[in-house]
Amino acid sequence: MSSVPLTKHGAQLLKDELHHLKTKERQAVIKAIAEARAHGDLSENADYDAAKERQGFVEGRIADLEGKLGAAQVIDPATLDADGRVVFASTVDLEDLESGDKVTYQIVGTDEADIKSAKVSVTSPIARALIGKTAGDVVGVQAPSGIREYEILEVRYI
Repeated sequence: MSSVPLTKHGAQLLKDELHHLKTKERQAVIKAIAEARAHGDLSENADYDAAKERQGFVEGRIADLEGKLGAAQVIDPATLDADGRVVFASTVDLEDLESGDKVTYQIVGTDEADIKSAKVSVTSPIARALIGKTAGDVVGVQAPSGIREYEILEVRYI
């Protein structure tokens, strides 16, 4: 597996989820399986089937998180020195040249992307258009409605 870029905050979120799955969810699934087994015949036991399915999901997610954290390249935005260029983990203030709307996005890993929190994946069209640019540059981003142009107002490493 190649390295997985994560911000320091994103890596902590994955660690917290992994801890929860291992300490809480895994124990709850084991208890549910034991209770379902106590009901007798497993061949037609819906509770047992559901608990086993949940166990598969939990164990799969644990393996996924352990793999990602093991291959993680954790980047602390506060320690970046990219000479004002947009790079992974930077926060970018933009102005939509057509509407005049101003937006701010942080470029993060795919696992921590959340548009409601203004965090866009490094693989998203807008992030790909911004990478390597500096304040004052104008970028075109392919959107469903056509190409949107944004001016980069400021690049921050916070």
